[in-house]
Parts: sequence; structure tokens; C-alpha cells
Amino acid sequence: MHYGKLPGIDKPISRLIQGTANTAFDSSKPDQAFALLDMALAHGFNTFDTAHVYGEGNETTLGNWVRERGVRDQVVILAKGAHPYGHNRVTPEDIESDMRESMQRQGHDYFDLYVLHRDDPSVPVGPIVEALDAHKKAGRIGAYGGSNWTHDRIREANEYALAHGLTPFAVSSPNFSLAEQYEEPWDGCISISGPAGAAARDWYAASDVALTPWSAFAGGFFSGRYQRDNLDTFPKDAYFDELCIRCYCRESNFQRLDRAKELASAKNVTLPQIAVAYVMNQPMNIFALISSQTEEQFATNAAALDVKLTPQELAYLDLRADSAV
Repeated sequence: MHYGKLPGIDKPISRLIQGTANTAFDSSKPDQAFALLDMALAHGFNTFDTAHVYGEGNETTLGNWVRERGVRDQVVILAKGAHPYGHNRVTPEDIESDMRESMQRQGHDYFDLYVLHRDDPSVPVGPIVEALDAHKKAGRIGAYGGSNWTHDRIREANEYALAHGLTPFAVSSPNFSLAEQYEEPWDGCISISGPAGAAARDWYAASDVALTPWSAFAGGFFSGRYQRDNLDTFPKDAYFDELCIRCYCRESNFQRLDRAKELASAKNVTLPQIAVAYVMNQPMNIFALISSQTEEQFATNAAALDVKLTPQELAYLDLRADSAV
């Protein structure tokens, strides 16, 4: 595992963050979740992504594991709040309500990193930054950021923070993968993938804002299950299959997939490892959100951090160059 640092957090942060939004965290099966979390920590994944919207059982299970294993000083908890729940909730009151309820569920009195799950562009950034800064000063959070915020709104928030002597956003969490996202999987999704995301990527590369991007595997596209000639064989009512086919299964992405397979073969690594390596070899400060669920996945995803891709190979994968050399 590789590690990095963020201002406001005095622990090393694993470059791959283990997600907890999956069925392994069914509150009726704590032994299953504990086994998964034990595997994560054994493979060096010391940072865990959770959210108020993931539910009481999810957060309680993670909190119980942290306490029973006695690892609070070793792990980094990334908590998210202010999910819309059908209407905009990016207000100081909703932020505090979600934060305190998540703390109660998890049994913690602070979160290392607190991220707003969505943005509400109709709300001025000033009160949002002021509210988060107040929680930081009170010791409830070490650092903060925004999930599915545009880079322009992140920039606006940080300009406000610097002008008023407040702490700026440390992280941004958009969608980012080798595959271009052609449709939003849900309302309010912000992606920095593909040609349309180039300006955002350039800004993040030049800024002090780290990225905690999600869906490096593009909803399972880089599993290799989806091919040009088999899309009509997947059940129409299978949620994740429908999402991947609708958002990612286009010809340009199949061309990216072909090139990823080619490079995987040349480097003697797996296709999913190339997908992770594409994200992690970008000239940005990245901590990728990935949900490993087996011993093999933890090992292979961690090993993907050692796969090096040159700028030419990155351009080739992303269809910006005709060859990898």
C-alpha cells in the first residue's frame, strides 16, 4: 500500500480508500463485515469511506469494528453528509445534524475527513465554508471537502476561505475513471473523466486540492464483462448492469477497453489493475475510493499502485495518442 498526507490529518492516508456502501455491511451479519474490515487493514487499507445516507446499520457496524479492534488511532474515517434525500440540504443546520447523527451511530467524537455528499449551487459558498470551519475549530473534523462539486465551486469556496482567514476545502470527490461517462447515473453526479473533464483535471493538477474520486472501474465496465456484442444479454431490470450499459457502454469506451486489455497483456497485469493505474498515475494528489470485497481483490488492487504508466501510455489509453510509445 502507498500512503499520502492531507493538511489537518496527522495520520498516513492509504492511497486506496475502502468503501463501505455494499451488502457486506448488512447489520444483521456483523461477522461478515468485521472479516472484510480485518482484510482491508491487513492489506494496508487504513482509510474508510462512509456516509450518513448509507444507513444506521452501516455506520454502526463500522464504528463497532473500530472500537472492538482498538484501531481508532490507526484508521482514517472519511464521513459524508448533507445528502439531498429528495431536496437540497446543503445548509449549516443539515450539515451539523448529519454529522452529529453519524458520530452517534459510529461512536466517534470526531471524523478525520468530512465531505459534503452533494452541492447546492443555489446556496452561497460563504455560510457552507464558515460552518465547516467552525466544526474544524471545535475539533469535530480534521479536514473537509465536497463530493460531486464542480471544480469551479471548489475554487469559489477556497477563494472565500482564504479571503476570510478560514480553512479551505482539502479534497474533492468527483467521478473519475478511464471511461468517459456519457450519462449521469443519478442526478447531481459530477465527472471529470473524458475530454469534457480536461479543464477540471488541469485545475486539480495545479491546485492544492486532493482528489478522492469514485468508480475507477466505471461501474464494472473494466471487469471486461460488457462487450460490444453481448449488451442485450443482460437482464433489463438488473440495476448495476443497466447503469453500466447506459452510462459507459459506448464505442469510444470500448476502444479504451481494447487498449487497456492490450497494455494489461504487455505489462502482465490484470485489466482492473490497468483501470486503477490509469487513475493513480495522473498528475494529481489522488486517494481513490474502491470497494474491495475479497482477499484477492484487496491484494490485486493494492498491487495496482505499483503499476507505472507513462504520459504517453495514459494518452494512448484515453484515445489522445495513436500508440503507447
